[in-house]
Amino acid sequence: MATGNNLELLLVHCQGELGHVLVGGAPEIPGATMLDKMNHINNVDDSLRRFVTFEPRANVAMSVNLLVVPTRPDADAGFIVLQADRAHPMSGSNCICVVTALLETGRVPMVEPETTVRLDTPAGLIVARARCEDGRCVGVSLDNVPCFAELLDHEIDTSQWGRIKVDIAFGGVYYALVDVGQVGLKIVPDNARELAEAGIELKRQLAQQVKVSHPTLPGVDEIAYVMFRDQETDGAVRTCTTLQPGRVDRSPCGTGSSANLATLHARGLVSVGDARTSRSIIGGEFKAEAIGETEVAGRKAVLPRITGRGYVYGSTELRVSDDDPFRSGFALSDTWGPQVGFLK
Repeated sequence: MATGNNLELLLVHCQGELGHVLVGGAPEIPGATMLDKMNHINNVDDSLRRFVTFEPRANVAMSVNLLVVPTRPDADAGFIVLQADRAHPMSGSNCICVVTALLETGRVPMVEPETTVRLDTPAGLIVARARCEDGRCVGVSLDNVPCFAELLDHEIDTSQWGRIKVDIAFGGVYYALVDVGQVGLKIVPDNARELAEAGIELKRQLAQQVKVSHPTLPGVDEIAYVMFRDQETDGAVRTCTTLQPGRVDRSPCGTGSSANLATLHARGLVSVGDARTSRSIIGGEFKAEAIGETEVAGRKAVLPRITGRGYVYGSTELRVSDDDPFRSGFALSDTWGPQVGFLK
């Protein structure tokens, strides 16, 4: 990044999960496709990611979405999810934040009552339909990429909880989905720290026992998140996605809900046209619908639609300075958690 640059960010959240949108001033990221650009950030130059996702310019409970010119002609915009551990190919809550920011700032013309926005992501093309009223984006439905179950009821050995069962599924990124009772916890706000630490420890142990590699997306080859889940009495799924180095998603998690929908579809518990409610640790809700079926390299897959809402609440500028002693950022365990050393 060139010194003296000012980076323009829109401050956005989706059901309480911060998904700021970097709309101006970022350097061009090399790559012919959005996947190439993500892999460049992860494997070649992560200076921009570190600058916008670490202290003193950021905090643990947030993502920054890098808005870029799309690499495909059928897209209105492109974006890459930047988090403290790495760049990720897709996120439902962040995608809702991006659509909301694009429309409410006029970067994509708003048409009421509905505007279609096509987004180029490292995971593939996302088609979003936004409900618009009086210049505001009041709801976003995302047609996600094909999602599939990799392993169902796969047993792993853990040091803390003995042998437990996990589902491994792709929902835009890879997830390990764990019924929360197996780790002796409930998904409630008072357990957020314990859930975060359990999820990150499970992620570490899963990396030693389960290998994944997306058949058509080179570089998408790790279980990005552990999502705890529980069944509510009204039929909703209570979700708690855990993120490096040790925090929980404030939203119901769109890609995690997609991955969970894929496991239900693989078990024959969800058919095309069916919908489930995903409810977050703080009570926010997404609607997850199965809108179609397909295959990914021979794997039976479902096409999810995730519906939620984002809120633009401000804007800010970050200045890049060569003499800033913390240009590459830092993270401390008092707020980032005891697993802060897992960050690259």
